[in-house]
Amino acid sequence: MVAELPGGTVFTPYDFEEWPARSLLGVLSPPARRELLGLGVETRFEPGEVLLTEGAHDRHVLLLLSGFAKVTATVENGETSLLAVRVGGDSIGEMAAMDGAPRSATVTACGPMTARVLQPGILHGLLMRRPEVSMALAGIVADRLRWANRRRLDFRGYPAKVRLARLLVELATSYGRPTDGGVVVGCRLTQPEMAALTGAAETTIHKGLRELREGGLLETGYRSTVVRDLPRLRQLANLAPEGP
Repeated sequence: MVAELPGGTVFTPYDFEEWPARSLLGVLSPPARRELLGLGVETRFEPGEVLLTEGAHDRHVLLLLSGFAKVTATVENGETSLLAVRVGGDSIGEMAAMDGAPRSATVTACGPMTARVLQPGILHGLLMRRPEVSMALAGIVADRLRWANRRRLDFRGYPAKVRLARLLVELATSYGRPTDGGVVVGCRLTQPEMAALTGAAETTIHKGLRELREGGLLETGYRSTVVRDLPRLRQLANLAPEGP
């Protein structure tokens, strides 16, 4: 099922058999996943509702079950910057649960969402019982740090079209689902959101998307974004080919 949200954002809810491969629920073994899904309290969030607030001192973790959320932070000039997106299968809030520091970002629901709320004691107990979960969580945090570092380097080292291609590859490999003739991206960002994530002007993103469509690399529709040629898109993005 695909749903259209106000402002053009589209999200695809994930069910329990379709977690993105690089999400926390996607990398865990079935026994560890079942145990994790049995913890905490399931909570529903409405569109626009804030899940976590930058600077807050709460320490719970959210395990997203469905929907799509934006991660934002306030920059030095007081404006809000879009840092990342999170979808069903992802966890959010781990850093505060681990080190007790204030929240580093705000997370906002982009549509109807469900999540399991885990208090830090529950999470710590699980990590002690299940080293697999601890290792998976550490790997995901490391991936997010690499993503943040890549973004900073991309802003300095690549033109806007290449940055756009790198973002689309990231979304396709992290949240995409294979389909006939391509990969369906699990969350479709608006052009202003893509501009924020790539550090480019919205007009530049509009032009870049048009060129990708004309080149047969991308297909955008009312309810979906499909990467039609991921190898060529990776090449455009100056990324190494995927392994076998």
